[in-house]
Amino acid sequence: MAVATWSIPAIPRVGPPARGVLLGGAFVPAARPLAWRCRATPRRLRIGGGIVGRAGAAEMPVAGSGEVGVVFSEKFPLRRCHTVEGKAWVRVDAEPDGDGKCKVLIGCDVEGKWVLHWGVSRDGEHGREWDQPPSEMRPPGSVQIKDYAIETPLDISHNSEGRMIHEVKIKIDKGTPFAAINFVLKEEETGAWFQHKGHDFIIPLCVSFGGDLLGRKQDIDVRPGALGHLSNVLQRSEGPNAEPQKIVPDDKGSRDKGISGFYEEYPILKSVYAQNFVTATVREINGTNKHNVEFDTDIPGEVIIHWGVCKDNTMTWEIPPEPHPPTTKIFRQKALQTLLQRKADGTGNSISFLLDAEYSGLIFVLKLDEYTWLRNMENGFDFYVPLTRADTHVAHNSEKQKTDDKPSQTDGLISDIRNLVVGLSSRRGQRAKNKVLQEDILQEIERLAAEAYSIFRSPTIDTVEESVYIDDDSLIVKPACSGTGSGFEIVCQGFNWESHKSGKWYVELGTKAKELSSLGFTIVWAPPPTDSVSPEGYMPTDLYNLNSRYGTIEELKEVVKKFHGAGMKVLGDAVLNHRCAQFQNQNGVWNIFGGRLNWDDRAVVADDPHFHGRGSKSSGDNFHAAPNIDHSQEFVRSDLKEWLCWMRKEVGYDGWRLDFVRGFWGGYVKDYLEASEPYFAVGEYWDSLSYTYGEMDYNQDAHRQRIVDWINATNGTAGAFDVTTKGILHAVLERSEYWRLSDEKGRPPGVLGWWPSRAVTFIENHDTGSTQGHWRFPFGMEVQGYAYILTHPGTPAVFYDHIFSHLHPEIAKLISIRRRQKIHCRSKIKILKAEGNVYSAEIDERVTMKIGSGHFEPSGPINWVVAAEGQGYKVWEVPL
Repeated sequence: MAVATWSIPAIPRVGPPARGVLLGGAFVPAARPLAWRCRATPRRLRIGGGIVGRAGAAEMPVAGSGEVGVVFSEKFPLRRCHTVEGKAWVRVDAEPDGDGKCKVLIGCDVEGKWVLHWGVSRDGEHGREWDQPPSEMRPPGSVQIKDYAIETPLDISHNSEGRMIHEVKIKIDKGTPFAAINFVLKEEETGAWFQHKGHDFIIPLCVSFGGDLLGRKQDIDVRPGALGHLSNVLQRSEGPNAEPQKIVPDDKGSRDKGISGFYEEYPILKSVYAQNFVTATVREINGTNKHNVEFDTDIPGEVIIHWGVCKDNTMTWEIPPEPHPPTTKIFRQKALQTLLQRKADGTGNSISFLLDAEYSGLIFVLKLDEYTWLRNMENGFDFYVPLTRADTHVAHNSEKQKTDDKPSQTDGLISDIRNLVVGLSSRRGQRAKNKVLQEDILQEIERLAAEAYSIFRSPTIDTVEESVYIDDDSLIVKPACSGTGSGFEIVCQGFNWESHKSGKWYVELGTKAKELSSLGFTIVWAPPPTDSVSPEGYMPTDLYNLNSRYGTIEELKEVVKKFHGAGMKVLGDAVLNHRCAQFQNQNGVWNIFGGRLNWDDRAVVADDPHFHGRGSKSSGDNFHAAPNIDHSQEFVRSDLKEWLCWMRKEVGYDGWRLDFVRGFWGGYVKDYLEASEPYFAVGEYWDSLSYTYGEMDYNQDAHRQRIVDWINATNGTAGAFDVTTKGILHAVLERSEYWRLSDEKGRPPGVLGWWPSRAVTFIENHDTGSTQGHWRFPFGMEVQGYAYILTHPGTPAVFYDHIFSHLHPEIAKLISIRRRQKIHCRSKIKILKAEGNVYSAEIDERVTMKIGSGHFEPSGPINWVVAAEGQGYKVWEVPL
């Protein structure tokens, strides 16, 4: 199922996993994920580097001081979240009642509006889509969901302790022909889904049914965290000494076949949102050169204002000198933190203090605890309070950090670029004599471009006034003009194999836009948009029909718009290798296409044995489930280029994830990308690694060479998923063979070791994980994998099921480190150790990391500070 906001907490360990954020230029550890409105520490805090002002802050004077009038007053809405703990359960009573029926009870004790989304499976159908149960099995109030599921509301009752519970009863014949009940729980008020170990719950109705079932004969550990990929979940362990819960099967019922009784519980956490406000008011004080600043909020409990002041609308944070308001402390010489005072009537907290009129504005965020920070809901940035009447127009524009706010930084960058151009121009008439020199030049250009992007990246970007041109293009190896991004990209795969089942995935994904942006993702990879024979979208028919199982074309446009509004790019999943025909030819073969691209069998390759095409032979490997398209045909290429350009314009896609690119020559991809000019493009070139007698070979150069060859064929206009690195990580973690992470020349052994700017690293996706599980990453070691790809060069991609799971806080912390230390696709890596049980590396002389159980601590003159650590990994960084 498409998932949302529920899960089981993480596997017990001592203390919760750490997370880090950047507050006012300083690193602050945190320990759990937060809701999207509450989670992200202000990304605009730039408190260091400014000149300390001369005016100070003081406590509000006693009554009697004259006040001329209000300069500014606004009530800002807030949205904060807290968690509610409870449990869900499944009980199967195998003994028939008076009606000869067995009973299945499913329930939970968490407040909400609960619905059971369920279906049945027959023997031998494990892993296929559900069937709808017959009407006599459906409890009262059940409704059909399309052709594959039933939704039944849970009834409200009270247990023996008087606590409200939600429960539904399904009655089943003892000799039922069905092999299993499949279900997920849905909380309708929040749209949240609750699954089992990242999959549907499966209640076996006969012992021969395979799969990850509930109520096996042996005791089953239900470990906190086992449920995995459910979004917006605040997950944590039950405590450092938590014990796994045991499932005790009922001794009653058949031991050989038929229904067996059991009872099983699952701890769950629900994110509950509360609406609050904070009011900021600025008043002029008569006869003084001071302003009175007041804050008032209805949030109960401890509330801290994390704040600074600025001059001349620069938005550069400064700390006013003492005296400061009471209960104020200086935060790492970067900001002030002032504890608000409890109001006498108990309705919240407030404070007031004086500031000299020298400052033009006050910038703040609210801190509720070590992990929860509240920003402006309207724009996602810090709150800005003008301190003068002339500045009130910028109250809601704290993102006013345009290029003219960074003159020294931009001037230096422009100077670097011009010096590079001058150096290149001086070599006119000379050719780069070897690939090493060419690569050095290319790296320098891309480094400068990436640095420029990191400065100017914003929802609104000013136009560059002056361009610099190189006279002789032949002097250098030019970076591709499209498809390669900025170098600082972090990709989130925005779906899994089950996402289509909701029918509204675009709508659900759109609700995550601001959250994913605040975590540091720059690109979201959206699912295939076209009408398709398979609901997942990878068997396309009419390419111009963008109404799919994920939603309508209008919903697709809206989700792209939301991600653009959050400052992120969107990749469309383009299936170009094959296409399902709508009609049969005169011999009954399905190779005639309909819709706007009404091709005939000339569009199908001649050597596809199943679909009898009249085109040329395939330029790659055949995909046997659908007609393979002949890209050598001019009309095919022309139509596909037109289609890609149409999707760029009509939908607003910024780039492509290209499916099954093994099936056709990379030169055709170059043609398509030059026509559609994507910001970023990545191809799926997936084939088997090298093995000898079932053991993975140490040297995987042949495997990564095939991927690099494909990238070369595209002329570098696209990157490729680094399947080599994923495969090697599997062997490393499953067998504790960390020596595999250094090749014979001391470089990373995957594509990122040869062509890092074109390597898109990943550990899981919709094919390898999710409910397909074709090549699932070693369980429990996912964070070690992310500690590797998020600290190394290449462009890392994070799977949706992982970021919205108990792994969230650790992944978020690793992303924060990558962004804070400006690690990019071409970062320099130095492997320090690669032995049996430990691997360590230094990246850009800014980050050092290690994975594995072996010992490693960085040494040398650098003052390394621990930035993140967890089970099997540790990361150090140079303090900023």
